Amino acid sequence: MMTHYLETKKQYPDCILFYRLGDFYEMFFEDAQTVSKELELTLTGKDCGLEERAPMCGVPYHAVEGYLSRLVQKGYKVAIAEQMEDPKQAKGLVKREVIRVVTPGTLTNSQVLEESKNNYLMGIVYIDGVFGVSTVDVSTGDYLVTEVRNERSLLDEIYKFSPSELICNEAFYMSGIDLEDLKVRLNAVISALENRFFSDDSCRRILREHFHVEHLEALGLADYETGAIAAGAVLQYLYETQKNTLEHLTRLTVYTTGQFMMLDTSTRRNLELTETLREKQKRGTLLWVLDKTKTAMGARMLRTLVEQPLISREEILRRQNAIEELNMNYISREELCEYLNPIYDLERLIGRISYRTANPRDLIAFGNSLAMLPYIKQILKEFSGELLKNLEAALDPLADLKELIDKAIVEEPPITVREGGIIKEGYHEEADRLRHAKTEGKDWLAQLEQSEREKTGIKNLKVKFNKVFGYYFEVTNSFKDLVPDYFIRKQTLTNAERYTTDRLKELEDIILGAEDKLVSLEYDLFCQVRDQIAGEVNRIQSTARAIAMTDVLASLSVVATRYNYVKPHINEKGIIRIKNGRHPVVERMMGGEMFVANDTYLDNGKNRISIITGPNMAGKSTYMRQTALITLMAQIGSFVPADEADIGLCDRIFTRVGASDDLASGQSTFMVEMTEVANILRNATKNSLLILDEIGRGTSTFDGLSIAWAVVEYISNTKILGAKTLFATHYHELTELEGTLSGVNNYCIAVKEQGDDIVFLRKIVKGGADKSYGIQVAKLAGVPAPVIDRAKELVEELSDADITARAKEIAENGPGTQTRKKVAKPDEVDLQQMSIFDTVNEDDIIKEIMELEVNRMSPLDALNTLDKLQAKLKNRWMHQ
Repeated sequence: MMTHYLETKKQYPDCILFYRLGDFYEMFFEDAQTVSKELELTLTGKDCGLEERAPMCGVPYHAVEGYLSRLVQKGYKVAIAEQMEDPKQAKGLVKREVIRVVTPGTLTNSQVLEESKNNYLMGIVYIDGVFGVSTVDVSTGDYLVTEVRNERSLLDEIYKFSPSELICNEAFYMSGIDLEDLKVRLNAVISALENRFFSDDSCRRILREHFHVEHLEALGLADYETGAIAAGAVLQYLYETQKNTLEHLTRLTVYTTGQFMMLDTSTRRNLELTETLREKQKRGTLLWVLDKTKTAMGARMLRTLVEQPLISREEILRRQNAIEELNMNYISREELCEYLNPIYDLERLIGRISYRTANPRDLIAFGNSLAMLPYIKQILKEFSGELLKNLEAALDPLADLKELIDKAIVEEPPITVREGGIIKEGYHEEADRLRHAKTEGKDWLAQLEQSEREKTGIKNLKVKFNKVFGYYFEVTNSFKDLVPDYFIRKQTLTNAERYTTDRLKELEDIILGAEDKLVSLEYDLFCQVRDQIAGEVNRIQSTARAIAMTDVLASLSVVATRYNYVKPHINEKGIIRIKNGRHPVVERMMGGEMFVANDTYLDNGKNRISIITGPNMAGKSTYMRQTALITLMAQIGSFVPADEADIGLCDRIFTRVGASDDLASGQSTFMVEMTEVANILRNATKNSLLILDEIGRGTSTFDGLSIAWAVVEYISNTKILGAKTLFATHYHELTELEGTLSGVNNYCIAVKEQGDDIVFLRKIVKGGADKSYGIQVAKLAGVPAPVIDRAKELVEELSDADITARAKEIAENGPGTQTRKKVAKPDEVDLQQMSIFDTVNEDDIIKEIMELEVNRMSPLDALNTLDKLQAKLKNRWMHQ
C-alpha cells in the first residue's frame, strides 16, 4: 500500500495527496507534516518498512470538504485518491485512483465560495507580443476569452476578474511582469504549465471536441489565435485536474475590451465600485447601494455589470426601458421579488450536478427553485418591453425536471448518498419490494422478541443491533439463569450477555440483505436522476441567466424608486449635463442627513475642463466622484441620483484621486501619482471622462504647480486629447487659465467665512477660490492652537503673491516669457514647455560669470558653480 502511495505521489508532486483508507483520507511524510500544521491536526506515525515511522495524519471521509476547502484557500493543491472498489470484495490491495485535483481556481464547495462573487481560474498565453486571456468559473460554467496587446490592458483584465488561480506559459512567466506582486495583490496561486498544454494543435482539437464543432470559427475564434490557445490550455488543465467531462461548460464567450467602457485598476479602486479603499468591504461601495438582488446568480451578474458598463446606446436603452416598466408596475415587481427570493443558486447547483458531487438535498433545493419558475414566467408575460419579453422567452419552466425530482426524491432526504432513505415509495418497483421486506422484517423481529420473552420469562429481553455483531438478544446478568440452551452466546459484557438463535440469524440475513440491496439500489437510482438532470444543462443554464438578469433589473428598479433616481437621457454628442446630482454612496451613508446636490455640465466645446478650487473637506472629491459614478451608472443602464441627467457616452473613465505610497513595489506617493497621470494622458481619448484630484501635490510647490499647469494644457489641446475633465486643485493660480485656454472654466466649492472660522456649504459655484483656507481646515481638524497661531504668522511672511503674479503673467503671455507677448491660441501652445517659472536669461548668466572670484574658489566650488550655470543654460535653451 505504501509503495502504491509513493507511486501516486510521484505523479502529483505539487499536490497534497489525500489517500483513502477506509473511513479516512490519510496523508504521509511531508504532506502529513504540512497538513497537521495548517489544519492543526494531530500528527501520528505508521510503520511502513523504513527505519523510522512515517509521519501520518488524516481526516474523516464524510467531513473531507471542510478540510479540503481550508487547504485550498491557503493556496495548496490537493489530489484525492479514492478507493475504486468495495474493500470487502477486493482481492489483495484495494484499487485506488486519483479522481480529482482540487485547486484554488477549481473549488466548487458552495459552503466556502462567496455566493455573490465568481471564483475564477485564468489562463494567460504570451506569444509574439499578444496576450491571450481565458477565464473560467467551473462552479457556474462561465467561460470567456479575449486578447490584449499591452501589459497595462492585461493587468486591467486580471484585476477585473481577480482570479484565485492563474496558469500561464513560460513566455508569460519570463515577460517581466511582476508575478510576485500579482500573487500578493490577488492572493492567488500562479503557476507555469508544461509546453504541451499550449500546443496550437492540441488546444484547437480539444476546443473542437468539447464544443462539437468542425471549425473554431463556429466559436467566434477566427481572429483570436492566441486567445484560442489560452482557452484550449485552460480546458486541458481542467480535464486533467477535474477528470470530468465538464458538461456544464456549454459555451465560450468571446469578447473584446472595446465592447465595454474601459475601467483601469486605479479607477475601479478610486471609485470604490465593489470594495472600499481601506477596509476592502462591500459596504460603502456602489455595488452595496445597487445590490438589492434576491439570488446569488443575480448578485454575481450585477457585480459584472458594475465592472463592465456598456458603450452601446441601444443596449443601455433596453435596460433603462425594462427598469422603467418595472417602476411603473410596482405590484408586479414586488411579486417578482417574492418569487425570486426562494430560488437557490441554479448555476452552482447544476455545476455540482454535472460534477456528480450533488447530494440529495441539493436536488431538493433545485426542485424547490424550479417550483418558482412558472410564476416568474407568468409575471414577465405582463410586460411589453423588449428586454423583459426576451427574458420571458428564455425562461424555461423545466417542468419535466421538477416532476422527476418530485416523484423520485423524498422531501427530507439525508445528506449522504450511500445510506439509503433517498428514493420515494412508488418510484421504483424493486426498491418498493426491498423496502417492504425491510419493514416487515422489523415487524418479524418485534414478534420474535415478544415470543422469546414469553417463552423464557426474561422480562427485559430485547433484540438489538450494531454494525459489528448484527442482530442479537441482550440479557442482563440478573436473568442469565433463565437463558435457554438454544441461545448461542455472541458477546459478554460487564452487565449483560448477548446471544443469537437460528431464527434470529435467518431473519438477520433477510433483513440485512434487503437493507444492503436497497441502499445500493437507491444510490443507483439517485445517480440516474442526477445524470438525467445533468443532461439538460443547456436548458438550465439558459434559464439561470434569465433569472439572474430579471433579478438584476428588479434590483435596479427597487433602488431607483426607493432612492428617487431618474432615468438619464443618453446622447452621443459628448455632453454630460447633470442637474442636482448626488453621490449615490455618500447619500446613503449619511442616512437621514440632507445631501447637498450639485450640477455638472461638460461638453466637447467651451466646457471641456472644469478647474475646481476650494479647501480640503469642502467636497471637491465627492463632487467629482459623483459625476463619474452617475456617468458609469447611466452606462450600466441604471437610473441615477439626480433631478435630471443627460449623459454622453464615454469610452473610458479615468480617475486620479488621493495619494498613497506603494511601498510593496518601492514607489513613493509622487511616483504612484505620476505613473497614474502618465497612464491617463497616454490612453485617454476625446470621448473619455477624466477625474483628476490634486495633481502635483506630492512634490515641491513650484514643480507641482508646473506639472498641474502643463497637464491642463495638454488635456485642453483638442489636437492631442481634448477630453472632458474635472480637475480639482489647491493651486488657485490655475484659475488664471480660464479665458486663456479654450474650454477651461473655473468652479469652486462655496465657503462661508465667520471670522477665523469657515463653514463648508458643499455647493459648487462658478468662479475660482482666491485662497486655500488651509489654516482654517487645520483648526477644524483639531490642530493645537499654538500651531495654528504660528502658521498664521508664517503665512504672512511666506506670501505666495509672487507666484500668483508670475502665473498670471504666463497665462496672459504664454510660458517662458519675460515681457508681454501676443497670447497664443490654446491649440498652438508649446506643450513641451513644462516649467512656468523660467526667469533666467543669458545676460543674467554672463553677469554672474563676470562677478565670480575664480582665484578664491576651490576646485570643488568651481565644479559646482559650473554645473549650476550649465543647468541654467540648458533650461533656458530648452524653452526657447
